Amino acid sequence: MRQLKFGYFALEALNSVAATIFLNYLFFLARDELQFTSRGNLLLTALHGAVYIVASWQGGKLAQRYGYLWALRAGFLGMTGALVLGWLLPGLGGLVLALVLWTVPLCLTWPSLEALVTEGEDLPGTARMVGIYNVVWAGSAAVAYSVGGWLWEHFGRHGLFGIPIGILLVQFVLTVGLERAAAKRPKAAAPVKSKHAPEAAALQQSLPPERFLQMAWLANPFAYVAINTVVAVIPQLAERFQLTATQSGVFCSLWLYVRLGAFVLLWQWTGWHYRFRWLLGAFLALIGGFAALLLASQLWMIVGAQVLLGLAAGLIYYSSLFYSMDVGDSKGEHGGLHEAAIGAGVCGGPLLGAVALTLAPAAPAAGAYAVTALLALGLAGLLRLRLRRKT
Repeated sequence: MRQLKFGYFALEALNSVAATIFLNYLFFLARDELQFTSRGNLLLTALHGAVYIVASWQGGKLAQRYGYLWALRAGFLGMTGALVLGWLLPGLGGLVLALVLWTVPLCLTWPSLEALVTEGEDLPGTARMVGIYNVVWAGSAAVAYSVGGWLWEHFGRHGLFGIPIGILLVQFVLTVGLERAAAKRPKAAAPVKSKHAPEAAALQQSLPPERFLQMAWLANPFAYVAINTVVAVIPQLAERFQLTATQSGVFCSLWLYVRLGAFVLLWQWTGWHYRFRWLLGAFLALIGGFAALLLASQLWMIVGAQVLLGLAAGLIYYSSLFYSMDVGDSKGEHGGLHEAAIGAGVCGGPLLGAVALTLAPAAPAAGAYAVTALLALGLAGLLRLRLRRKT
């Protein structure tokens, strides 16, 4: 079983690398070949998020019905076909078609990988596996973003499509091998199920544990509102500060490494569990980091903003995942809501930013102000949940 889990984590790392390179540097392709501005890249991100909402919800159901390894094989082949199509069809039509057709099978892979790494684990084992899972995908994404700018400068669109295609084919072959290895293993007895109760810290608070789950579910999509708005406009941010793609990849990946560090810390230190002040502080840091990053006039300000954004994104995401696991027994249903909320954030923030830039084309910061206002509304909603009477 340990060898299988190692294989699943290897698939996760490769999936994170391929997805990070394609999705993030797609915006440089749109800027350089299609002359997209921030508005165009924000609309691309919103389209990806809209597809992700529906596809992730259905992807989890298909994986549950036909098997996780089947879903991985189908996902890797589907993403490969989408990237080949985008590679062969230059122009806006090929770009949009590749993004949509790549997003759908992508949503077969992440729910399956998370289920496979936690399969057969008891509650402490599940918590440990989720911690490792977070560190693996976040670390792989940080490294991929750091080197992605260099890859774009040296290989252009051929690297943007060709490198992820190569990785996906390796993943497919590895999945077939893991499927054969899993079939040879004797069926392991399922762990004895007992009535699950949240950890002791949850019972020491004035709020019920379900309220912390609701607050985390509210906060997480807003974290993705900020993250995906920032990622979509990084090509224009790089132009403003006269950064090459390579320099941008290294410099603008700082927040990814900070998020990785936050995941490691939050995995090992549990003092933040069921403490509202930590979630509130993270949301405030999210707003401050986002606004400072997009409105900064000096590079040192962007460094500080990335630190705030990385810490905030790490704690908010981990809160949503941890409370989904710790509160109640409906892990599958909770996981589906967790993924759907991510899709809503990926779509909502960039869409609002694009609309603001459309209505106020003479104000380059209109999108940043509009999304900051949206984040402020999210903060108001979080405080309202916290102050609502216990029921």
